[in-house]
Amino acid sequence: MIPLKWFLVVRVQRWYILFSAGVFFAIIILSGLLQPIFNNAQSVAKPLPIFHGNAAEPKVAFACNVFWGEEFLPTMLNTLDENNIKITFFIGGSWGKRFPSLVTELANHGHELGNHTYSHPHPNALSKEKNKEQIVRTEDLVKELTTIKTTLYAPPYGEYNDTVLYAANELGYTTIMWSIDTIDWQRPPTEIIISRVMKKLHNGAIILIHPTEVTAKALPELIQQIKNKGYQISTVSDIIK
Repeated sequence: MIPLKWFLVVRVQRWYILFSAGVFFAIIILSGLLQPIFNNAQSVAKPLPIFHGNAAEPKVAFACNVFWGEEFLPTMLNTLDENNIKITFFIGGSWGKRFPSLVTELANHGHELGNHTYSHPHPNALSKEKNKEQIVRTEDLVKELTTIKTTLYAPPYGEYNDTVLYAANELGYTTIMWSIDTIDWQRPPTEIIISRVMKKLHNGAIILIHPTEVTAKALPELIQQIKNKGYQISTVSDIIK
């Protein structure tokens, strides 16, 4: 006769083996079913702003935010034309509505046009839908005036949070910041603007400027010094490729 104790041990071992095998196969099946879900979740990357371009190439870009200073744009355009340089102008929609001929002129000179919202609000204070509305209104205006579809977005005040970034991303935009700030809106002497740029100049630099009198005056010398350092000046979309 088989002892009861031995019989119970055998039954427990068989039960454990069957249970373990069941758990093992369940894990395999579930992992196969859940893997596509995990893969999809990982493939949807959180949008991030871009602060600079390709660090491997000696190229820099001027990013000019335009919501005022229209009186200085002709001088800046002449300087850029004389040096055969194309840069990126981020257009404020309400400004563009008041000066449509200047928006057209920027495009006709071959410069890249980006999006700087319509009314220059604080983006972080807006909902995602309101952020989208600001971008789309300017996009529609620029497209109507120039046939150009803007794809680069410079948020006012350099503000961004997840709401701002997702709003731009869902509209097909890349959010652009900067790595060198001239702080030209404070109207410092031209030599200060030049010094601020040259001290920090690097491959892929995005240089933030505005159409101010001092910027227009500093631009010829600034361009020359940047070229003398061996850098090519291009558009934002070119250096971030």
